[in-house]
Amino acid sequence: MRMGVRVRIVLTFLILSMMPFFLSGCLLVYLVKSGYNQLKILNDRVPIKKVLAEKNLPPKERHKLELALEARRFAVSHLHLHATKDYTTFVDLHRPYVSWIVTVAYKNQLKQHFFWYPIVGDLPYKGFFNPKDAKAEAKKFESEGYDVMVGGVTAYSTLGWFEDPILSTMLNEPDYDLVNTIIHESTHATIFIKSQAGFNERLAVFVGDLGTKLFYKYKEGPHSKTLQEIRRENADDIRFSKFISKEIARMKKWYKSHPHLRKGQRQAQFKKIKSDFTKMVKPKLQTATYAGFTHMKLNNAVLLYLGTYNYDLSDFAQLYKKLGDNFDRFIKTCKTFENSRNPTADLKKLISTGAPNAKPSAKSRPSHSS
Repeated sequence: MRMGVRVRIVLTFLILSMMPFFLSGCLLVYLVKSGYNQLKILNDRVPIKKVLAEKNLPPKERHKLELALEARRFAVSHLHLHATKDYTTFVDLHRPYVSWIVTVAYKNQLKQHFFWYPIVGDLPYKGFFNPKDAKAEAKKFESEGYDVMVGGVTAYSTLGWFEDPILSTMLNEPDYDLVNTIIHESTHATIFIKSQAGFNERLAVFVGDLGTKLFYKYKEGPHSKTLQEIRRENADDIRFSKFISKEIARMKKWYKSHPHLRKGQRQAQFKKIKSDFTKMVKPKLQTATYAGFTHMKLNNAVLLYLGTYNYDLSDFAQLYKKLGDNFDRFIKTCKTFENSRNPTADLKKLISTGAPNAKPSAKSRPSHSS
């Protein structure tokens, strides 16, 4: 996930709240409460065509909604992502975020705490529709000695289980980020591997970025100014991805070599990360996408969150190139990983062997289907 851009998460609250037989008391209460809020959003949906028929609709909102419909059509007709009724309706939330997520990590090692759910398996975050609930959850983990991060979410996916609406929180984004969001979330509805949040997000980030470039090339031509700006941001994404991936790898080794931490040692390492960014990365950036990094309060939860959304995407780029820059073949090949125990390793193996039809290591089919 890029700095300054919405967090994209997976919500299956409503489905899970209907499965009390599998859930503990606390988790059931959480899911029922979340399911109620999700149901409220679904009930407030209004067809976008009906909203566009309003004479007093602000021009900016009209433009964004028309762009959203155009991006959705492109995702289905040109990218051949899963055809659903997602993003054909609109909900005005009257708040800056649709939900807030809590991510948790251990203090003495660079390791995430995962939250388990039926259907989707382990996820590295827990979502709340009320910021007070998110802060309370974060405080609970902090009191138990964990690192935590709380962040606002402007968009999410229900993986095709429900007809996701365009949310008012999504309309504050630049045009190309709105397009990116729709393609990103459509990727989740097309391919989603249980308990593989990192792989799923990296794939959706890659497809979102690539699909957005293809959209604007189709819409505005190869010399589009929007396309040029997207390419500058993508170049910054790659620079930051390489930097944060290297820092995460370094910190994992550092924790192993420092089993007994003294006061201040961790903070010194976090300060070094910011210093290295300022010296080695910031001068090379072409956009302000990562300008806020030096102001972030770093801890293990923040680093791993950044790693989930910014980790090295070169494997996907290599696969795309190996398949002749053919988007359809790329998506079909990625879908072969849906039964994989380790899709990241299988992707690397596929690239190294050069066999685009190689079958990944099998396991029982995940209970989710897109």
